[in-house]
Amino acid sequence: MSLKNAMTADFLRSAYGGESMAHIRYLVWAESAEKNGFPNIGRLFRAISYAEWVHARNHFNVLKDQVGDATVAAGGVFGLTNIVENLQGAFDGEVHEIDQMYPVYLETARFQGEKDAERSFHYALSAEKEHAKLFKKAQDLAKQDKDTDNSKIYVCPICGFTVEEEAPEKCPICGVKKDLFKEF
Repeated sequence: MSLKNAMTADFLRSAYGGESMAHIRYLVWAESAEKNGFPNIGRLFRAISYAEWVHARNHFNVLKDQVGDATVAAGGVFGLTNIVENLQGAFDGEVHEIDQMYPVYLETARFQGEKDAERSFHYALSAEKEHAKLFKKAQDLAKQDKDTDNSKIYVCPICGFTVEEEAPEKCPICGVKKDLFKEF
């Protein structure tokens, strides 16, 4: 289905830009966490980085017929400090997407009848809620100079849902089967 509405296309481009930046930012923060003695928090950053890549890919795929250059305005968190502050930046970015960005984008796509964009925004919004919880939990431990004890992290390759310990039989967001989840 081709996009019919410029506003939804602009929101997809903005979300694509934001998710792309989060993907790279989380990889940088993962490397820093690992170098500073927090290998499991580093793995959490890598897992959620992959989830952000999934969101960016989904938005990009909805935009597949929008060929050409575009200037993209997207929010981005910058800075590389310490583990607690990096986790705060990650948490704040996720909360912004949950409370501000994706609800508006989702409602606009719904109002404009853009079903593919609506699905992409729904997937991202739902997954970001889990990401915020995971970052907050990790930050609470990092404040005590402790690493997380997660043995495995699983990410849905369709919607970016992220969970610790064991993948669900079916993704609660998109319904994909357990065996398709990517393990970190």
